Amino acid sequence: MSPARDIVQEPVVFDRRSFRDALAAFATGVTVISTVRDDGERVGITANSFGSVSLDPPLVLFSVAKKARSLAAFLDTPRFAVSVLASDQGAVSNRFAVSSGEKWDGADYSIAANGCPVVDGALASFECDRHAHHEAGDHVVLIGLVRRFERLATGEPLLFFRGSYRTLVRDAEFPDYAGSEPKVLPPLNGFDPWTSG
Repeated sequence: MSPARDIVQEPVVFDRRSFRDALAAFATGVTVISTVRDDGERVGITANSFGSVSLDPPLVLFSVAKKARSLAAFLDTPRFAVSVLASDQGAVSNRFAVSSGEKWDGADYSIAANGCPVVDGALASFECDRHAHHEAGDHVVLIGLVRRFERLATGEPLLFFRGSYRTLVRDAEFPDYAGSEPKVLPPLNGFDPWTSG
């Protein structure tokens, strides 16, 4: 590894809307991130900033705006859960995207082993201990150590692209590797996203 270099941060000025539009060209999955305060209040937010960090140890991350009302709950509690939404869960995403109201009333959810709510029917869920958090511009990045996870064997993800929900369309060139028998998708043209770089 090369020695660390000081990073010079020049002021960057460009149109905020254009920057957001450019970022929206990157399709993401959609998640509900949840935690429970000490007084038992359930907190949940919609986030598309979820991502993997490490396989060993198993780490994931998401980010929350510093001005978000829910940020304090995620910083004050030692654990959280992530529900990866399925293609038919757009209404669930909308429910947790608002900043007020009791979002869990009328929602279909279960309580995970770590005490946090997880959305029923989600493609996957991750139960995490808060591992670290870092301020990054107008957001805080939270990193979780995955203690337990579950996944459905079938189903399609809810995607977010250019400001709206999307679904996958199967590509005839690449067959579906999510059939009933476990299969390993070979790296495309030698590229393996878990070990590249």
